[in-house]
Amino acid sequence: MGQGHGWEGAVLKLLRAKDFVLTVTGAQDVTEHYRRVHLTDGGMLARTGVHPTMWVRLWFDDAGRPHQRAYTLVDPDPAAGTFSLEFALHEGCASDWARAAQPGDTIEATVHGTGFQRPRPEPSHVFAIADPASLPALNSLLDAVAPAPATVWFESELDDLPFRTDPARHDVRRVPRQDSGARLVAEVRAALPDLIGASPQPYVWIACDTATTRALTSYVRKELSVPKQRVQALGYWQP
Repeated sequence: MGQGHGWEGAVLKLLRAKDFVLTVTGAQDVTEHYRRVHLTDGGMLARTGVHPTMWVRLWFDDAGRPHQRAYTLVDPDPAAGTFSLEFALHEGCASDWARAAQPGDTIEATVHGTGFQRPRPEPSHVFAIADPASLPALNSLLDAVAPAPATVWFESELDDLPFRTDPARHDVRRVPRQDSGARLVAEVRAALPDLIGASPQPYVWIACDTATTRALTSYVRKELSVPKQRVQALGYWQP
């Protein structure tokens, strides 16, 4: 495995990435726009362990060319060697694979680059900015930092996504995607300074498209002076 994944696969091999073959055991349409695929891990979790927001790279065939996308593990069970993956459905080879996935189907996966640095001291309040692509990671994060309260800016107009938020602790603010993420950036900039100033140990987690993630990370670090160890940011997709 790896040689058939083009230059990306070759680089990952040099970096000692770990490769596995996952097998589909079932799938369900959570909503019209979201599909959950259940898999056995091919021995992955026993070798890698599990951490919050953990993700794997899946390899898809895109008209004869290798194409990799990263997905967050949902409900990983190391003892059983199982987990699920959730796909926000749109056009593309990854969504096409998820729509057609049936028990017995296999897909190659690579583990490299995933990690989670738990904030110390524990956050007094979590400020998260996310969208449908990073929803599984958001759910994992909020579970990992419980019982800390959270304010979440979520960029989407969809109402039927599988949130695992708790209304008693999580303030979810929906923001429609407009102007390539500019509205999301503006709403966060308008509200975050006062909120973060009232939290003695804030933790900021940003997982949107790459340009939005970059803009908000720069703002939080440079203009709000949040220490880098209290900020976790990862661009989840490119517009």
